[in-house]
Amino acid sequence: MLAQEVAAAYNGKVGFVSENFGESSLAARFGIKGYPAIFLDDVLVAKPGDFGYFGEGKDAGRYTPWKSAESHQKFKRDLTRMIDLMLAGKKEEVAAERKSANADHELVSLPAFALIDLAGRPLSSRQLDGRIVLVEFWATWCPPCRSTLERLGELRKKYGENLAILALAVDSKEEDVRKLAASLSPEINWAMATPEAGRTFGDVVSIPTLLLFDARGKVAGTWYGAPPELHQQVENRLGSLLGQQ
Repeated sequence: MLAQEVAAAYNGKVGFVSENFGESSLAARFGIKGYPAIFLDDVLVAKPGDFGYFGEGKDAGRYTPWKSAESHQKFKRDLTRMIDLMLAGKKEEVAAERKSANADHELVSLPAFALIDLAGRPLSSRQLDGRIVLVEFWATWCPPCRSTLERLGELRKKYGENLAILALAVDSKEEDVRKLAASLSPEINWAMATPEAGRTFGDVVSIPTLLLFDARGKVAGTWYGAPPELHQQVENRLGSLLGQQ
């Protein structure tokens, strides 16, 4: 891990602690719902979006594309500089710098998007006006994604036209996506997610990522990864929204 390598170079002056996703009080405090995130003491210095996910464009994040050696070196230089500032007693300077850099727009409503579904038809946010919308970012190499998609198909059958479901595949071959989609619910809107679409929906840094929007387009729930209680939580929240209509 690069952060650990940087910390080790300080010969004991800097400690390194790794916390599991979902079990970090610091992550909860800062509203971090994905991974990785890097903290120096209680200062958030790198958030999930900085590392991108499947967006390889130059504007996807400070350290994207993450697979490149150049991005790794940039991360190490930045982290070293901020550690040096912290050790020099300039914590406020680090906090002010990162607060400005991390002031990304938080997703509060269904963003405008335009895609082409697997059948070659336009798929846009305008088509979903007035409906409750579930958006899942998934990948063919993600085993938990299949069970989640199967459950979403059941919910679509249960609630009918009151609910729209978008399954946006990332970091996957289209032919593999088509095969899996063909074996699941045809009532789900299937499409390949572009890097731009991923950034439009915020920091897509874990798979699956599930986003729920109410009939007014406001964010009504977000889930990252596949915790055991995921399906029940989604159905409870969805049932509450539909009961309000």
